[in-house]
Amino acid sequence: MAKESCSSNNSSKTVEAGCCSKAPTGPANTSCSSALEQQSNKSDLASLLSLEIMSYRVHGMDCGACAATIEKGLSKLKDIEEVKVNFSTGKMQVSATTAEALLPIEKEIKKLGFSAESLNQKDNIKTFNIIGMDCSSCAKSIENHINTLPSVKSVNVNFSTGKMKIEHSNSVQEIISEVSKIGYQASLLGNNQQHPVEQESKKFNDNTYVVLSGVLLGFGFIGSFTGLPPLLSTILYAIAMVISGAKPVRSAFYAIKSRSLDMNVLMSAAAIGAAIIGEWFEGATVVWLFAIGNYLQNRSIERTRNSIRNLMDLAPAEAWIKEGTKISKVSVEEVSVGDIIVVKPGEKISLDGEIILGESSINQAPITGESIPVDKTIGDAVYAGTINEHGSLDIKVTKLAEDTTISKIIQLVEEAQEKKAPTEAFVDKFASIYTPIVFIVALVMIVLPPLLGLGAWGEWFYKGLELLVVACPCALVISTPVAIVSAIGNAAKNGVLIKGGTFLEKAGAITAIAFDKTGTLTEGKPKVTEIKTFNDSEEELLSIALTLEEYSTHPIAKSIVNHANDKGIISKNGDSFKSIVGKGVQATIQEETYYAGNLKLFEDLQVSLENVFVHVQEIQSKGKSVVIIGTQQRIMGIIAVSDTIRETSATALNALKQSGVKQTVMLTGDNEGTAKLISSESNINRYFAELLPEDKVNAVRQLQNEGHKVAMVGDGINDAPALATADLGIAMGGAGTDTAMESADIILMADNLEKLPHTMKLSKKALRIIKQNIWFSIIIKVAALALIFPGYLTLWMAVLSDTGAALIVILNSIRLLKFKG
Repeated sequence: MAKESCSSNNSSKTVEAGCCSKAPTGPANTSCSSALEQQSNKSDLASLLSLEIMSYRVHGMDCGACAATIEKGLSKLKDIEEVKVNFSTGKMQVSATTAEALLPIEKEIKKLGFSAESLNQKDNIKTFNIIGMDCSSCAKSIENHINTLPSVKSVNVNFSTGKMKIEHSNSVQEIISEVSKIGYQASLLGNNQQHPVEQESKKFNDNTYVVLSGVLLGFGFIGSFTGLPPLLSTILYAIAMVISGAKPVRSAFYAIKSRSLDMNVLMSAAAIGAAIIGEWFEGATVVWLFAIGNYLQNRSIERTRNSIRNLMDLAPAEAWIKEGTKISKVSVEEVSVGDIIVVKPGEKISLDGEIILGESSINQAPITGESIPVDKTIGDAVYAGTINEHGSLDIKVTKLAEDTTISKIIQLVEEAQEKKAPTEAFVDKFASIYTPIVFIVALVMIVLPPLLGLGAWGEWFYKGLELLVVACPCALVISTPVAIVSAIGNAAKNGVLIKGGTFLEKAGAITAIAFDKTGTLTEGKPKVTEIKTFNDSEEELLSIALTLEEYSTHPIAKSIVNHANDKGIISKNGDSFKSIVGKGVQATIQEETYYAGNLKLFEDLQVSLENVFVHVQEIQSKGKSVVIIGTQQRIMGIIAVSDTIRETSATALNALKQSGVKQTVMLTGDNEGTAKLISSESNINRYFAELLPEDKVNAVRQLQNEGHKVAMVGDGINDAPALATADLGIAMGGAGTDTAMESADIILMADNLEKLPHTMKLSKKALRIIKQNIWFSIIIKVAALALIFPGYLTLWMAVLSDTGAALIVILNSIRLLKFKG
C-alpha cells in the first residue's frame, strides 16, 4: 500500500491559487469596508430613483479579495447599477435599473466560483408560533384551512416545533384570526412581545372553562343520586358539554370544511352522537376528559419545544460597546463587525468575536457542552452565550447577531426538528390511511347490524361512537416526533447538533466508528522533536523547510513552520509551489526544485536513500512522523514530528464500547509504527495505516462490506469523502468551523470526543422509547377495540384510553430531555 506523507493530508491545500488564498485578509477587508462607506451615498440615490434592489447570501468567500472580485465581475453586467459585497457577513446587495437585469446574478456568481441565494424571496415568508397542537393531524388541519385562503401562497405547519411558515399577502392579524377560528393560537415569531399576555389570558380562560364544566358535570352526577330531577341533571350535562365542547366542535367544523379528519372531528361526532341517543352524562364526560387530556398534552409538549426556545435566551440582548474611552450599552442588533465590546467578569458574552485585550477562563458549556472552563487570551475566539468567569475582556466582534454560532445552532436544531425520521413518516402514513378506514367502519357498524336484525339501533349506534373515539390514532402519531424532539433538544444542550430524526435513528444502529487520527484522536498540534541533517546546517534545513511548508494548513506542516519561527529562521524566496497528492510538496528556490515529503516521494524521484532509510525507520519505530527535505540529487535532512493523544480520547472510546459499538477503527496516513502506538494508547480495536485520502473511503467501504453500520468522525473538511461514504458523518469542533457545521450529519461542537458516547447512548435510548411508545399505543388500541363488542367499554372509558395513552406516550418521551447517559 502506498504511504502517505506526514504532510500529505494537506495535499490539496498546500498552495491554493488565486488572490483570495494569498491576499492578506486584513487589507482586503479594509478596502472592502472603505468601498462600502464610499458607496453608502449611492444607496440613498438608488432608493430615490426606485431601482430594483435584491439582497443575497454569498457562499464560498474566504477573504475580502473574493468580495472585490464579485463586485467587479457583476458590475460589468448590463443594467447593473451598483454591487455591494460584505465579506464579514457573507451578504451582497445588488441594485439594477430593471428587474430583468437581476435574473442572471446567481448564474454569474457561479461562473466566478461562488454560490448565492436570494434573501428577498423570503421577505413574504413569516413564521408563527402555534399553541394548542397535540398531534400531527392538528397541524394538517391548520394547513388545509389556511390553504383555502386566496391570499396564501404556501403554508407549512410543523407539529414537532409548534411553528407555521407561511407565504401570504394579507395582514398578520388576518392569519392569526384564521388560526383562532380552527381552535388554535398563533403569534408572529420575532414579534412576540405583544402576545404573551394574550396567551396567558387565553390559557386562563381555557382552564376556567375546563374547571367550570367539571363542576357542572359533578353536580349533575351527584344530583342523579340525591333526588335531583332528571331534567335538571340533563341541563347541567348539556351546559358542561357546550362549555368544554365549543372549541373542539368549532375546530371540527373547519377541519371538515378543509377536508381533514382529525381528533376534533372524531370526538365531536362521539359527543354529539351520545347526546342524540340521550346519553348526556356520557357525552359531557367525553368532551370534559378530552379537554383535560388536551390541556395536559399541550403543557407536556410545550416542555419539549421550550427546550430549544430556551437556547435563544443564552446570548444577552444587549452589549457594552467601546468607542474610544466611552462605553455604552446598546442592542446586539446595533453592533457591527469590527466593533469592540467589553465583557466584565461574570457576564455572558453577547456576540462572537476575538479577544484583543485581557485574559480569562470562559465557560463554554452552553455551546460545546464542556464542563470545564477554557482559558482564553489575546487572539482567541469566543462565542456568544458563553460566560466570562473572571477578568475583563475587550472583544472585537467578528459576526453579526444573526450569524453567531448560537444563532446557527438554534437554526440547525429547528431545521432538524422539522425533518421527519423514517419511523415518523411511516406512522404518519399509516395513520392517514387507518383513520378514514376506521371512520367508515364505524358508520357501517352503526347502520348495517340493525338492518340485518342483529341488534337495536341504539346499541350499535353507541358501539359505533366508541369505535370513533378509539379510532383516533393520536398516541401512535406522537409516539415518534415528541421523542425525537426531546432527544435533539437534550443533545443540543450538551453541545451536540443532530441534524434530524433520520440521523438520530442511524446513530442508534451504528456498530463501527472510524476516526481520523490527526486532530480527532490526537491533539492535532504536533511538535518538532528531532532534526537530523546531512552535510547542511540545521538553520539552512529549517529555512528550506519553512519556505516549502509556510502556505500549508496541515498540522504537521504548521508545527515545522512554528518551530522555524520560534528559532528566528527566515524563509527564502520561493515560487512554483505544487502539491504532490499523498506524498508531499515542492517549490523552486534559487532556481532549484526542493521537496518536502515522505519516503515514497523520494523513491519516485529515484534519490539515493541508503543512509536515510535507517534513520527514518528508527524514528518511525518511536511512533513519530517523518518529513524528508531534499532535492532530486540529494537528501538535506530529516525532521521528526510527534503528536500526542487527547486526554479524552481513551475515555471516550471505552465509553463507546460500553454503549454497544463493536468496532472502533483509526484511519491515518501515518506509518505503521505511529498508527500502532496511537491505537494502543487510545484502546482502538483496529487501525488502517499509510492511507492516501481515497484509501479512507475504501476503508469505510470495507467495514460496511463486513456488515457494519459505520460512522466516520473527522473535522468535516479533509475527511469529506469518507464522511459522505459512511452511514453517518460526524464532524468534530463545529464551534470553530462553519464548514463542519454544514457538512456533517452530527456535529460535536467541542474540539474533543467527550460527548460522542453520550450521543450514541442518547440515540439508542430514543429508539427504545419510540418502540415502547408505538407498542404501548397499539396494545391500548387493540385492547379498547376488543372491549367494545362485549359491551365492557363505555364512551368515557374510550376517551380516557385515548387521551391517557397519548399523555403517557408524551411523558415517556420527555424523559429524554433529562437523559444523562
